[in-house]
Amino acid sequence: MTVQDFEVKPNQVSIAPLLQRLAYPAESLPPVEASEIAAAFALIFEDRLSAVQTAALLTLLHSTQRDKDPQVIAQCSQRMRDAALKPDLRILKKTLRARGKKEGKYGGGICDIVGTGGDSHSTFNISTTSSIIASPLILMAKHGNRAQTSMSGSADVLNAIVPTPPNLTAISASNIADVYGATNYAFLYAPNFHPGMGYASPVRRGLGLRTIFNLMGPLANPLDAALEARVVGVAYKSLGPVFAEALLENGCKKALVVCGAEDLDEISCAGPTNCWRLTEYPNPEYKGPTGEDNDGCTSDDDAPPRTVPRLESFTLVPSDFGLQAHPLSAVHGRKLPGENAAKLMSILRNELPRDDPILTFVLMNVAALLVISGICESDTSNMGPGDDGKVITERGPGGARWKEGVRRARWCIESGASLGCLEKFIEVSNKLQ
Repeated sequence: MTVQDFEVKPNQVSIAPLLQRLAYPAESLPPVEASEIAAAFALIFEDRLSAVQTAALLTLLHSTQRDKDPQVIAQCSQRMRDAALKPDLRILKKTLRARGKKEGKYGGGICDIVGTGGDSHSTFNISTTSSIIASPLILMAKHGNRAQTSMSGSADVLNAIVPTPPNLTAISASNIADVYGATNYAFLYAPNFHPGMGYASPVRRGLGLRTIFNLMGPLANPLDAALEARVVGVAYKSLGPVFAEALLENGCKKALVVCGAEDLDEISCAGPTNCWRLTEYPNPEYKGPTGEDNDGCTSDDDAPPRTVPRLESFTLVPSDFGLQAHPLSAVHGRKLPGENAAKLMSILRNELPRDDPILTFVLMNVAALLVISGICESDTSNMGPGDDGKVITERGPGGARWKEGVRRARWCIESGASLGCLEKFIEVSNKLQ
């Protein structure tokens, strides 16, 4: 650090009292509230906190374990979303409704699948691939960035698609509705939507350790107001209930937090996966229609919501999806973005055997996303050519139709529908200015 890093600029404020209370908690002083920590993060996003105090705050949260507090994660991620560039929500909702994707208990809202990273397994880009595969059936907003803890991040693998990759840097809050006007799939390149994160980037690189930012990212989708469902992978089991509680704090109603027994931030193809599910249940306080949105998007009404979330935990294994287990060694990534992009396209072109380990790995995670969206609760099926219409009604852990999720995921690939969604996304992104 330079001398300038220790100086407080004219537009900056000092949070020294907060840092002292975090570093030296005393019975004579009140404990630091989550809201105080979140307020400090708001200063970071406005470039009103010095680099040295930003570093001190991140380090103290890590050393005191306050960065594992659900309320801290929830409120800091809320501040991150507040500072993000956002689309005109009214226009976005109108565009989403026009796509008419309601089915079963899926209301046609946006979905996301994301992991915290940091699990040290360096597996293939599962969440990115899963988001594309699911997009023919549900609207996807994959929030991601370049690699932080692996060799090939979500943006890296998409940028490596040949011959023409999507133009990720062209997609912004001002034109995201145009993307959904053309396709069900969108990738939200984090730097385009979170300019305030640029003020923290040098500090994060300089610290060289994982901070609360790694946990805030999965909860900071800039289209959060239109998100209906999401799957979040965490790198170790103790984070599962923490993230589930943070999602509840942020008002989420439909989500699945997962952690493979190997400390994997995805549903494991090798064995058990720990799951924490937020599911919508009827709200006893709901008194009937009051004109609220019924499109899966957040309503602006003050009336009690029709449904409320309930948290439950269970374990999934590959056989719950009707699939064979494969060791993680068979699905290790540890490859450069170009190699992973080639594998991604091979999957989308339906070039892999039906029992291929990576395909199995992907299918499980796509199936979970489809289940959480609610679309698998439909008792009818009319996906398009190649769909035999035979809904698998068998229920597994958590009372969900995991095998129906796999059936639908296979159709998305084998029909070419997923490849079509990606191709439309590539086309529209390269037309944006």
